[in-house]
Amino acid sequence: MEIIIRGKNLPVTEALKQYIEKRLSKIERYLEGVDEVQVNLSVNRDSHVVEVTIPLNGYLLRGEEATGDMYGSVDLVVEKLEKQIAKYKTRLARKLKNGTLKELVAENPEEATPEPKLIRTKRFPIKPMPVEEAILQMNLLGHNFFVFSNAETEEVNVLYRRRDGNYGLIEPEY
Repeated sequence: MEIIIRGKNLPVTEALKQYIEKRLSKIERYLEGVDEVQVNLSVNRDSHVVEVTIPLNGYLLRGEEATGDMYGSVDLVVEKLEKQIAKYKTRLARKLKNGTLKELVAENPEEATPEPKLIRTKRFPIKPMPVEEAILQMNLLGHNFFVFSNAETEEVNVLYRRRDGNYGLIEPEY
């Protein structure tokens, strides 16, 4: 597993790099087929932010934590990723046992706070998948919405978490 560490507004010291590699090596034993892990470190005023992204069999595991200490942020993000991996493995086992991806209900729905302006633009490959798989992917990422290519209709859809904990699907109409 290759760990790519990038620092924004801070130099990545050898000690910090070794600490991150040591902590993320714990995760490696739970995952098979992971080639690369991306770690982004940044400092904003008094906040040390660690963001870890792990591409896993077409899914993305992502964790982000911010504290006053970089090492503390690394510890918290590793704990968050371990919980996501456990959730991923449980749901994958359930999927294999049942043969479907039914009943993927969010355990702790998070409400998003609207931002008044565009801050960041992201680009990502869109993989064709059924709606049930998109629900799993959205929950693994911990997001409130997910953009995907619907394998049944071959159109781009937006899946979102409703305030009542259920899901909504936005399909284009031409």
